[in-house]
Amino acid sequence: MNKIKFITDSLSDIPKDIADKYDISVMPLTIRFGTEEFRDRVDLSPEEFYRKLEEYEEIPQTSQVTPIEFKKAIKKAFDDGYDNIIIINGSGGVSGTHQSALIAKEEMGKGNIYVFDSRSLAYGCGMIVVEAAKMALHKKPLDEILHKIKQMIDGAQQVFSVDTLKYLHKNGRLSTGKMALGTLLNVKPILAIIDGKVEPVDKVRGNKKLYKRLIEICKEKGLKKGAKIGLGHAANPQGLSKLKELIEKEISPSEIVITDVGCTIGTHTGRGVLSIYFISEKDR
Repeated sequence: MNKIKFITDSLSDIPKDIADKYDISVMPLTIRFGTEEFRDRVDLSPEEFYRKLEEYEEIPQTSQVTPIEFKKAIKKAFDDGYDNIIIINGSGGVSGTHQSALIAKEEMGKGNIYVFDSRSLAYGCGMIVVEAAKMALHKKPLDEILHKIKQMIDGAQQVFSVDTLKYLHKNGRLSTGKMALGTLLNVKPILAIIDGKVEPVDKVRGNKKLYKRLIEICKEKGLKKGAKIGLGHAANPQGLSKLKELIEKEISPSEIVITDVGCTIGTHTGRGVLSIYFISEKDR
């Protein structure tokens, strides 16, 4: 018997029903609105977060999962009879959580703990965790799972749009002048995760062009017909519905997982985000 426990952090945006189904432990990051402190998706749902974000003048603060919290989760998994532990975290280029997991592994002093930096965010990370957990459920060998995780990290793609420029401005990524001009022209930036960091890849004017361009960019990055995909949104169900309709028509995905863009990402983007996640195999 080779029981594998999967642990990730809440940057992964894995829906609770899927985490429960595949026995994935999700470690919550912390969000602070002034003196109020919340655990991501435990004390504060994405819906509640975006409501508070609109009401709050300052940018909320986020903090990583600590090494102590990872050590507790690892100890519990071993106590529960798991033989190996695989930890896959949101990008170490954005959060210190991955470093916390490495510290926890070192301090535990055990060889059967495997820690990966997904170099991805949101369900770009979550999809890697879920697909690896499915392999474990189907009794695939540990070496095969570890190899597949590395492949998926290399192929993970996340392309997303920001509905408002306000939070990019508040976070110091956009000047006041550019924000005002972009808002006036109804500019929608399109971004992607490249080498673990958020990078701009294009911009369009208006939502009609946005949905089509998001899919075009994904195709350029290796999205093929029949692929498994994730679709994420930040309190934007109408936009999600339109994007889903178009992507079903053009790609005919074999699977679509719908996710909420969580509090940690939402701190930097605000509501209205639309995102597409998939694992590219164009180079293999």
